[in-house]
Amino acid sequence: MPAKVVLGRVYEYFLGEFAKLEGKRGGQYYTAGCVVKLLVEMLEPFKGRVYDACCGSGGMFVQSERFVEAHGGKLNDVSVFGQESNPTTWRLAKMNLAIRGIEANLGPKWADTFHENLHPGLKARYILANPPFNDSDWGGDKLRSGDRWQFGVPPAGNANFAWVQHIIHHLAPDGYAGFVLANGSLSSQQSGEGDIRRKIAEANLVDCIVALPGQLFSTTQIPVCLWFLTRDKSNGLVRDKALRSRMDEVLFIDARALGTMETRTLKVLTDEDIAKIADTYHAWREAGGQYKDIPGFAKSATLAEIAEQGFVLTPGRYVGTPEAEGEDEPFEAKMMRLTKALHDQMAEGERLDAGIRKVLGSVGYGW
Repeated sequence: MPAKVVLGRVYEYFLGEFAKLEGKRGGQYYTAGCVVKLLVEMLEPFKGRVYDACCGSGGMFVQSERFVEAHGGKLNDVSVFGQESNPTTWRLAKMNLAIRGIEANLGPKWADTFHENLHPGLKARYILANPPFNDSDWGGDKLRSGDRWQFGVPPAGNANFAWVQHIIHHLAPDGYAGFVLANGSLSSQQSGEGDIRRKIAEANLVDCIVALPGQLFSTTQIPVCLWFLTRDKSNGLVRDKALRSRMDEVLFIDARALGTMETRTLKVLTDEDIAKIADTYHAWREAGGQYKDIPGFAKSATLAEIAEQGFVLTPGRYVGTPEAEGEDEPFEAKMMRLTKALHDQMAEGERLDAGIRKVLGSVGYGW
């Protein structure tokens, strides 16, 4: 294994361990590796510009490069653009990418994405991000207008839909975006967020929503979800695979039952979990894909169905409940078994009743 690969993995390991020790503050620079891998496996950023508006230590870029190389591409098949507001984290990202030989444009300095956008004209084919959840301190009171707020001015007290619209603003005509948000973004009606979400859905930008299990992040216990957006759901190609038209359709995946506890408090998505989610999405969007709704897990919903739900995008509202497992036992045999079990239980009840009467009688309370 090349020395730079070994060094890169060691660096990544220590970033993860440091994030655990830092607690909530660790989320500023580190996203759970299994979540990053899931985003990358679903988006398949094979060629073109990759952008992360809040890049932390650069984990999204590292995983994108791994994906390209794993599928026979070249290291420089993707062009990397990012921005980070924390000076220490910005330096960590520069070092993380340099160790791996990844060329990236992270801007000439650290800077706030909303108030000092270092890539104003960028249109990226792939956008991956893990923005701060429910950020109330984003300076929204100073950004009440601008060309980024195409679907409505986001509330000053919560940056969720500021991030969503910033991402849409930087998405190329054939682009795809995948990012992490708090679950509240799927259903909130406060401060105009419901109207913004409705307009985004009606514009046919939402491709897929994934509900994740809890405890995936060492930095927070709040439930989170993945949003996948695209500007063109009519057709197109991804890694030379033809896509079908998904106009007026959204795929909902409820993955809350997946994951394995790695420690007492931390859960991880296994490679099998990641493949199950990503393969479902790919089968749904690809022409000729063998997609079928899976009760309790996946549902392809129409925009009309979403409108009936008030444009709430919580997957649990659409996927339903899992089907009961089929039974091989014949009906007659099952009835005989259950009848015998009931007879035995009734006989045991009579025995216990007799014992109780005997004990009560011995102390003068019999009947």
